[in-house]
Amino acid sequence: MRIQTSEDLDSIRKRGLQKIQPGRPRIGVGTSSCGIAVGGIALYNRMHKIIQMKNLDISLVKTGCIGFCKEEPIVSVNIPGKALVLLRKVQEDDAERIISLALEGDVPSDLVLCKISDWDHITGNLVYGNGFDTIPEYGEIPFFAHQKKVILRDSGLINPEDIDEYIGIGGYSAAYQALTSMEPDTIIDEVKKSGLRGRGGAGFPAGLKWEITKKAPGEEKYIVCNADEGDPGAYMNRNEMESDPHMLLEGMLIGAFAMGVHEGLIYIRAEYPLAIERLMLALDQARTYGLLGKNIFNTGFDCDIRIATGAGAFVCGESTALAASIEGKTGRPRLRPPRLTEKGVFGKPTDLNNVETWCNVPVIIAKGALWYSSIGAKGNTGTKVFSLVGKVDNIGMVEVPLGTSLHSIIYDIGNGGAQGKEVKAVQTGGPSGGCIPVRLFDTPVDFESLNQVGTMMGSGGLVVMDEDTNMVDIARYFINFASGESCGKCVPCREGLKHMLLILNRIIAGKGTREDLDLLRELADTVQKTSLCGLGQTAPNPVLTTMQYFKEEYDALISSEA
Repeated sequence: MRIQTSEDLDSIRKRGLQKIQPGRPRIGVGTSSCGIAVGGIALYNRMHKIIQMKNLDISLVKTGCIGFCKEEPIVSVNIPGKALVLLRKVQEDDAERIISLALEGDVPSDLVLCKISDWDHITGNLVYGNGFDTIPEYGEIPFFAHQKKVILRDSGLINPEDIDEYIGIGGYSAAYQALTSMEPDTIIDEVKKSGLRGRGGAGFPAGLKWEITKKAPGEEKYIVCNADEGDPGAYMNRNEMESDPHMLLEGMLIGAFAMGVHEGLIYIRAEYPLAIERLMLALDQARTYGLLGKNIFNTGFDCDIRIATGAGAFVCGESTALAASIEGKTGRPRLRPPRLTEKGVFGKPTDLNNVETWCNVPVIIAKGALWYSSIGAKGNTGTKVFSLVGKVDNIGMVEVPLGTSLHSIIYDIGNGGAQGKEVKAVQTGGPSGGCIPVRLFDTPVDFESLNQVGTMMGSGGLVVMDEDTNMVDIARYFINFASGESCGKCVPCREGLKHMLLILNRIIAGKGTREDLDLLRELADTVQKTSLCGLGQTAPNPVLTTMQYFKEEYDALISSEA
């Protein structure tokens, strides 16, 4: 069936809602990478076998990650008329008990995490019901209470492998609205008014980049999604694609129409097999419904999206290196200008945004720029998704309004250090970011504030370090990573990082001198100022911030005989 009219969309929306609330017990098993890693697929298969063998009247689906990765596998149980219940750390041996209780209208109390009475998907709202009075509400769980779900609005609650469920909660309605009742320039103005900034780390205004691409000369242009998420500890984009792939496709479709582009590319690292699998399925489903391809919504607009896989080189997250990789060349940066908006993929004007940037677009169109800009802080509107990892108690995916303090994320949501230990620092922005000490945890998480303390937003990894962490060793780890990932094209990055690593190794071995510390600072400054691309320009940040905020740890390692 091709969706051409609002009536067609409404028909599928009703079908999708019937799948989400089927009038019989529905069990959803978390099968994103985090859930699979701790037995999610085995649990799903066990439940599927029980239901089939006994011919039980129960709906079983795969869901994505609701964010609380520490508690995976998470299972949702929805009994008609009652609140949706989330179960935590479910094991394969729990399968039969969960199914039996669900058929009786109950859940196993020892596995309960919380309940959801109703849920705002932003593009739609679902009311589940009441009951289970002794079970805490979703908003009463500290990990969830301090978050605001915009990007993760569907994750863990719908089946990412079923387009009907995405449409059931209002999916593709924004695309229909944009393509059938809005002018391209109006869409771009709405994105500009929303204040949406690129979520890949640089924070460039998304609407302005769209406008530049649209006005660039030439008929043939591209839009590209940068899904080459390479920061150690970062897995936001992977989970977003695994849990809600159509959200990304809808955002790209709206952007393509606004910029007059007919071909989109998703550049994703081959190390994300599940994300690739679900994206390919989502693309096939969208084409079947006429949401990609020729004459979309009977408007005469043609657009398709395809996947380009990368080999996992960190430097290919840089825009010009990414474009070269798509073209089949070695992924190496080039001098700018020209920028991608002038000369990008295959020499054509190209708009490049990361996964999360595109995923914001449907809600901006659906709810309006004023609604979106009311979230976050002035100049930093909307939310940001972070992967909260390291020596922190509550590990998982966290979505908060921009401007939220580091303290709130690490203590209110993350519950402080793991195993009761004291937190020492947090590193933001991956190898390109810096290490921030506890005394600066009142820093708001926004583009400018993080830059002021020597770090950056990056794609969204937050790595927590506790009292046992050696900060010099942390600096060495990230310099080793950046040195290994350097493309080698420019001397400052290729040779400078190598020599910084040699000095750090010498210091950690107890053979460093005061002169080594001076040389390390000088090298860091040189690499930062003279490298060709963002990898080299930001790679010294972990060293510079640890030397600034944890100088005593370097001093303690300097040989007393030096």
